Order: sequence, then structure tokens, then C-alpha cells
Amino acid sequence: MKALCWHGTEDVRIDNVDDPRIQDPRDAIIRVTSTAICGSDLHLYDGFMPTMEKGDILGHEPMGIVEEVGSAVKNLKKGDRVVVPFDLACGDCFFCKKQMFSLCDTSNPNAEMARKVMGHSPAGLLGYSHLLGGFPGGQAEYLRVPFADVGPLKIESDLPDEKVLFLSDIFPTGYMAAENAEIEKGDTVAVWGCGPVAQFAIQSAWMFGAGRVIAIDRVPERLEMARKHGKAETINFDEVKVYDRLMEMTKGRGPDRCIDAVGAEAHATGSLDAIYDKVKTAVSMGTDRVHALREAIFCCRKGGTLSVPGVYIGFPDKLPFGALMNKGLTVKTGQTHVQKYHRDLLKKVEDGTIDPSFVITHRLKLEDGPQAYKTFRDKKDGCIKVVLKP
Repeated sequence: MKALCWHGTEDVRIDNVDDPRIQDPRDAIIRVTSTAICGSDLHLYDGFMPTMEKGDILGHEPMGIVEEVGSAVKNLKKGDRVVVPFDLACGDCFFCKKQMFSLCDTSNPNAEMARKVMGHSPAGLLGYSHLLGGFPGGQAEYLRVPFADVGPLKIESDLPDEKVLFLSDIFPTGYMAAENAEIEKGDTVAVWGCGPVAQFAIQSAWMFGAGRVIAIDRVPERLEMARKHGKAETINFDEVKVYDRLMEMTKGRGPDRCIDAVGAEAHATGSLDAIYDKVKTAVSMGTDRVHALREAIFCCRKGGTLSVPGVYIGFPDKLPFGALMNKGLTVKTGQTHVQKYHRDLLKKVEDGTIDPSFVITHRLKLEDGPQAYKTFRDKKDGCIKVVLKP
């Protein structure tokens, strides 16, 4: 089969690889009908995520048609149409029983490696390094789905792929980010970043009762999407100082809830801390550029909440922890527990509350993937979200 494979920093290729096969009674094989490139895939593309190996198949936002199931999979059959969560969960461990599926205790076969880096191992993830399991990803013609009796979401309506595909990751991720922000009715919510996860965090903030949503970015197309589809007020950080503008907009109090949907590769204009981060990552002395996180801590009102769906990798420094502590901020983070949310969010798609396809700007063939990675990373051609069709 054909698959998008990692061969090094900024080196993604379309390769011919072996078809996947059933390896465990709880496996399923799906024929991928749609798959997407995620912002967190760029951390792999840019070489910031350790333990990648040449030939690793990328991708963690797939859906498709079931071709084969293992003997223990009773909930799926050949021909079923499913969306596959990016996090792999056994359904039986301490954390799965608490619906903390991205913290599953048993799905990462390389748990000992992860423990040495993080203290404990999170769940295994599709297509996201050997630290997190070494599982082949979904930017391919076929995909092996471990724990298929727990993860996949069956689509039993005729909704097109584009309306349900993002239940694999970015819609639940934006929704969990808004939930983690502990939004109370009428709150002002500031969202750093206007990429795909941020767009769903904006939409979800309204669902949780926000009175005002402010989106921060510098890319005109992303800001316009936040205005048009998210009904957000916007700040272009190339034009104004974010802290000053937010204090002006909130009469000095600051936003009640702040969401960092940027993560490890933040940009900034004329900021000394951002220059410092950029230099450190350029010479391999650091893995994370954390300007957005620092800025959110400074801007959030006293006693507010900071929600961090943005992916961080290593040991970011120069965090204003004193400000965070003295302002009494609550911080909530985490990879998304997709299986906790995707069924309820499917209902919101089915009843017309939201059409997630609004984020798609590029629809391409799988073979176009290598160039699509570069276009997406460089934010060229108005690229906000890429969907690939194997």
C-alpha cells in the first residue's frame, strides 16, 4: 500500500509499504477513505519530537471502512464505516474506567521509555513516535486499529466524511480545551492561535456559555475564519501588543479563561523571549517555543483558568511560574480523551449544531502529502486544514 512516511526533518515521502495485518484479537483493519494533517504532525515534520525512525507512517486523524476484524472484536464488522480516535485505549484499566482514555495504562508497548522521560507513560498514540508506541499512522491506504472493540466510532448515517472526520481528534480536542477552561456563563475567553484546534475551541467556548471570545493570531486567513465562523473578536499580534490590547478590552481585569492552542512552536513579533526560544531550538538546546504560554499566564485574570490543548514536548524554560502561582491560576492540560466525547459531539454534527468541515481549505490526494506538509507548515496558499484522500 501507499503511505506517508517520515524520513527525517522536513522529509516526508510517499512510500510503498506492507499492508497491515491483524496482530491481536482486538485489532481491526480499515481501508482509509479520508485522513488529515494535524498541527501536531508538524512537530514531527520539524524534527522536534524524539524517537521517530525513518519509514514511520504518519497520521492520527483517519476514518474509513472496516475490512477485517480480530476474533475479539464483536462491535464491528466488515463494511462498517468508522472514525478512529488518535489515542489508543484498552477500556479496562484504572484510567480508562475514569474516562481518561489518553492516559490508558496498557496501550503503550514502549511505556518504560515514556516513564523515563515523563515519570509515567500516557496512552499509545497513532503515528506519533516510538515514545508513544511506534504505531503506524493513518496517512495511508490501510490502517491497523488496536483496541478496535473500544476506540472506533461507527458512523451509521450518510453524513460525508468531511463532517465527521475531525471527531478523530481536533473537534474533541477543542471541546475538551473549552471544558478544561472551566467557562462560566458570560466569561471572556481568550484563545491563543487560530489553527484548526483553536477554531474548535472557539466554537466550543460558545457552547459552554462564553459571553465573549477573543482569538489571537497573525495569519489573516485564520483570523478571518475565527471572525466568520467563530464569531470571535480578533487580535493580530503583528499589529498590537497582546497584553496591552487584552487589558484595554477587559478594562484591566484580563480574560477570565485563557486557552493555549498553539503549543511547542509558538511565534511572536519583536519579543525577546521568542527570539531566545528560537535560538535554542535552532541549535538543538531546546524543544519548545513557549511564548504563547508565557503570554497567556501574564494576561489571564487573577483566579482565572488556563487550558492547554497545545502540544508540548520537552522542558520549556523561562516560564513565569511565580506569576502563575501568585495570581492563583488553575492550569488544566492533557492529550484528549477522544472516546469520552466523540459520541456526544457526533450528535451535535447530526443535529446541525456544527458543521466541522468549515476548517478545510485543501482537499488533496495522498500522493500530494509531502508538499502539503510544507504548505501547511509555512502557512502558504491560505492553508489551514488539509484532508487527504487515499
